[in-house]
Amino acid sequence: MSDRPRRGWIAPLLLAGAAFAGLQLWQGHQQRSLGERLAAAARPGDIVMLSSDHCVYCEAARRWFVKHRVSFDECFIERDAACAESYRAQGAPGTPTLLVRGERQLGFDAQRVALALEAR
Repeated sequence: MSDRPRRGWIAPLLLAGAAFAGLQLWQGHQQRSLGERLAAAARPGDIVMLSSDHCVYCEAARRWFVKHRVSFDECFIERDAACAESYRAQGAPGTPTLLVRGERQLGFDAQRVALALEAR
């Protein structure tokens, strides 16, 4: 069997690998830029995250906020009666529920949070 057919795949694989690496770098830059925007716009009390103890999406949002040094408050509906009441009052179907300057957002989307902060 000849090595010729295998060599034909090397260039496309290298190109695909380079494209993937470039995409990863670009996405990382976008997230850093968005994090910097949010960190600059958010003041203490602007973002309140109503969380649940076993919510993996809450954990991901928390990690994102901390990584990008975005000011936010968090309460847990299972541990804090006032938090649970706020959650019920919002009519929220799940967690995380974010209150961004009083505006309810279901789920975490950093871009949506930034737009809400920058709009006011």
